[in-house]
Amino acid sequence: MNDDEFLFVADDDEPESNEIGYWKVLIVDDEPEVHAITKLALNDFTLNGRALTFMSAFDGEEAKRVLREHSDIAVVLLDVVMESDDAGLKVADYIRNDLENHFTRIILRTGQPGQAPEKDVIINYDINDYKSKTELTAQKLFTVIIAALRSYRDIIVIEEARAGLEKIIDASADLFSSRSLEGFMRGLIQQLASILGGAKNAAYITSAVALPKPVSQAGEMYIFAGNGEYAGKEGYRLKDSLNEFEYRLCQDALREQQVVYAEELLVAYCRSEKNHGSLLFLTGLPRPVNDIDKRLVQKFTENVQLAFDNLLDSAEMNETHHEIVQRLGDAMDSRETDEYHAQRLNHMSELFARLAGMPEAEIQQYLTALPLHNVGNSFVPYSLLNKDAPLTDEEFHQIQKHAEFGYRIFKDSKRPVIRLAAQLARHHHERWDGKGYPDGLAGNDISLQSRMLAILDAYDALRNKRSYKPAWSLEETVETLKNAAGKQFDPALIDLFLKHVDRFEGIQNQYAG
Repeated sequence: MNDDEFLFVADDDEPESNEIGYWKVLIVDDEPEVHAITKLALNDFTLNGRALTFMSAFDGEEAKRVLREHSDIAVVLLDVVMESDDAGLKVADYIRNDLENHFTRIILRTGQPGQAPEKDVIINYDINDYKSKTELTAQKLFTVIIAALRSYRDIIVIEEARAGLEKIIDASADLFSSRSLEGFMRGLIQQLASILGGAKNAAYITSAVALPKPVSQAGEMYIFAGNGEYAGKEGYRLKDSLNEFEYRLCQDALREQQVVYAEELLVAYCRSEKNHGSLLFLTGLPRPVNDIDKRLVQKFTENVQLAFDNLLDSAEMNETHHEIVQRLGDAMDSRETDEYHAQRLNHMSELFARLAGMPEAEIQQYLTALPLHNVGNSFVPYSLLNKDAPLTDEEFHQIQKHAEFGYRIFKDSKRPVIRLAAQLARHHHERWDGKGYPDGLAGNDISLQSRMLAILDAYDALRNKRSYKPAWSLEETVETLKNAAGKQFDPALIDLFLKHVDRFEGIQNQYAG
């Protein structure tokens, strides 16, 4: 028998489905013989070391169900005429438009080409090939499947690359949080996996640098970011996460400072000028690594740690700036308040800003500028700030100047955070009714941040001991704030604050002075 003949014999011994080792092919046809012939003709088919596993549907509705349950079908061999003259066309439309699946390759097969003219079908439906059953011999079927699977394989690799780039873009919006660093690295290793044809089984990076918890032993390696079966294992010791063979390969790569290859996996050493190197470890490679792949991996590893080191340097610089600002603010506040006032104010401000629906970027700016709002106190004599007797009019006027003093320190900056610090310093004693100082602003002319700060400053002062008064009870404090709504404070913000006062009390209790 030559290649252009079919054997009408059913194949009962098809391989079990395996997402790593097989390409999924869905046969949709109302004739059982077509299913048997197709399986027989493609029985010994392989591409990139992967055989075919077949799924069957005998009408359009059954095909739709199978497609809903399996999103990774590579090829659909689809009969046009089944329970209706256009049943197959409806399935093709369902795949592309209802399921929004543009990856699966669709090959239409028909025994009655006149009922669905090829030109009309190609124009009106997003299919990839159209064949008459009489012309689709064993050899031609083999050729068609080869072309469809190669197309599907390449589309999936491109999609993996797109997904990796999307992760990097998402992470780049906020590179200085540890979560964002992990997201950035996940994107990078997904990019590397796509270069190698899509290593979906496991791909992760290990590093003892900038882990979320301290390293317990010098030289110990930990998982920093992972995907596949290593997703969610950030902070795990490398030794506890791999089998003995895999761990030995990692040690070899680290000792020899190079890329180590084995069957279906690779370990790549990433050199660092500032820290001991990291490792990229990928398993479940879909095909043998060739010379082009090795050059790409080498180039990738030469640059990835440099980028990571730069991110860590930026994160360290950012954290240092935050700490300097916080410590300066603490020093100013400690001249008139207890040592925990700044911590309470910071946590309460973050809570209040989120409750008020402030955008995340504005919240971070607000929290950075917040510790500087009382920097003008440095110009006020300590004896006045902590006087336990009533202040004279002159003394009170002198204390009021701290708002102007603080504003002058920051007012000429072009940096958004410093400009916000200037605004907070000047306006945190303005009143909703316009009777505050120094500018007599009223209502929404006062910034949201200054209005929130005024409430929190007053609440914290009332609930804690000061040189001029004992701590007030919660009941007394709540009553005072209610009475000041619409006068001293924004009434809507007071309502929001009191609705969640238990959460603010929790912060008070956690950082009691």
